[in-house]
Amino acid sequence: MDVAPPLQVLTQRQRALIRLLLRDKNTRVQEGAFVLEGAKSCLDVIRRHPHAIISLTMAPRYLQTESDEGRQARSALAVRQYTCADAVFDQLSDVEAPQGLLAVVRQPQWDESRLLGQARVLGIYGDRLRDPANVGAIIRTAAALNLTGVWLSPDSADPFGPKVVRAAAGTVVTLPIFRGSDAGVFEKHQCVMYSALAPSPGAVPLRNIQSIPHRLMIAVGNEGEGLAEHIVKGSAVRFTIPMAGAVESLNVAATVAICVFYLSTLPTVS
Repeated sequence: MDVAPPLQVLTQRQRALIRLLLRDKNTRVQEGAFVLEGAKSCLDVIRRHPHAIISLTMAPRYLQTESDEGRQARSALAVRQYTCADAVFDQLSDVEAPQGLLAVVRQPQWDESRLLGQARVLGIYGDRLRDPANVGAIIRTAAALNLTGVWLSPDSADPFGPKVVRAAAGTVVTLPIFRGSDAGVFEKHQCVMYSALAPSPGAVPLRNIQSIPHRLMIAVGNEGEGLAEHIVKGSAVRFTIPMAGAVESLNVAATVAICVFYLSTLPTVS
């Protein structure tokens, strides 16, 4: 039977760091880390990406109900593991009903040029996506459909913020994500841009698209403002998802799920 490593008492310094990682984007950038909460999400990362874990923090409420599988996974980690009172954990946590387990995780680093230089690319470019729940859902969908990655404009929600991480269900560790991206990088790597728009003149119905380029980036924009004009103008194709009744537009995360699922099934042409 595996013996779990000894737990250290969470220090004031570690408490302060966790709070800052949860609340401050600049700290997340400087530390190259983020906080992942919840037993399922943490254990998934421990099992699949143990090298990404920097530290674990547990409250008694988690330890009292920890499964043998969870204890075995923890015992194999060569990282610092902390404990603190339930009340202290609740003060640290960013969720309404904390389960008593959180991990400080390294932000993964990806080679953008290598990814965009692949023979086949299918990715998402998000312009001014400020709702963390939408950004997280888009990342999760992109990971589920095996996309190349997600690129976000500088004024989009931080993909490593706690609300995005929760909505993405831990996939921020596995899917390449690039922040502060300018759409011009795609032209440099000969990636064609298609823009998803609300029903409008000049936008073709999604089903009219019968093939896609080998290297394609799908641009989606803020629900209120849409895509920036220069992105629309620089797009080879502008498409829309036809809707019935009085519905004028779809949630941006739903738009991504529909168009990516459809486009990913099409044949590619040079």
